[in-house]
Amino acid sequence: MHTEASLTADLRRLGVTKAMTLLVHASLRSVGLVQGGSRTLLSALREAVGPDGTLVVPTFTTGNSLTSPAYLRSTRGLTRHQLLSYRENMEPFSPASTPSDGMGRLAEEVRVTPAAVRSGHPQTSFAALGPLAARITSGHALDCLLGERSPLGRLYEEEAYVLLLGVGFEVCSAFHLSECRQPGQVRRRYDCRVMTEDGPRWTAFLDVDHDDSDFGDLGRWLEASVPAGRGPLDRGRIGAADSRLFPLRWAVDTASRWFAAGRGAEADRA
Repeated sequence: MHTEASLTADLRRLGVTKAMTLLVHASLRSVGLVQGGSRTLLSALREAVGPDGTLVVPTFTTGNSLTSPAYLRSTRGLTRHQLLSYRENMEPFSPASTPSDGMGRLAEEVRVTPAAVRSGHPQTSFAALGPLAARITSGHALDCLLGERSPLGRLYEEEAYVLLLGVGFEVCSAFHLSECRQPGQVRRRYDCRVMTEDGPRWTAFLDVDHDDSDFGDLGRWLEASVPAGRGPLDRGRIGAADSRLFPLRWAVDTASRWFAAGRGAEADRA
């Protein structure tokens, strides 16, 4: 059984250091049996980065949308009247209370920690703990899901690291910042339900039409571009979880070449 001490030791062997700013995507199940579950994993992460470090997790609420897979599954086959009723009874987003959707138990553990700060985006919020938490999560613009005016932009500025803990590049949200930086990005309308002082309201905005369907291919290309043992990407195990640690700025800048070449085109030439 994994303990806080053993997980902290694993994190340090991988390269997590004191005062690091760390964006974490995690699968607790992949870690194996942990004494104390997600709370212990969070304690290990906080111990590894120390009091001067900052932990950040995605706390997305992707179901809060009229176009998400979750919404489409739930409304398939409804009559017009049923659809209108469903929409008006959807839970509105509140940063203080709305659970994340499909982000894993660690993300929820961070979100409900009393000292955590959460950005206010109704679809792509992030939660953070540490001295930079307020700076990283503040000013998350409604029409900037995952771009420069989102926490990803602040993480880039702070030279944060990404920890993929038991998950693959398919869920690496940092790649979306590279995606947003490409010229001529297709934009589309997003609709979401939010809680206001006057009660639940629908709001709409235009932003990049994000696509993560090929992030696995991007990650494999990124990893192949790094000489074994001589690049900025470190790989090891946290508990039983195959994990990767790398600088967010390096990943974003390098991935931008892949996007600029026509997404998979450069990978095909490699």
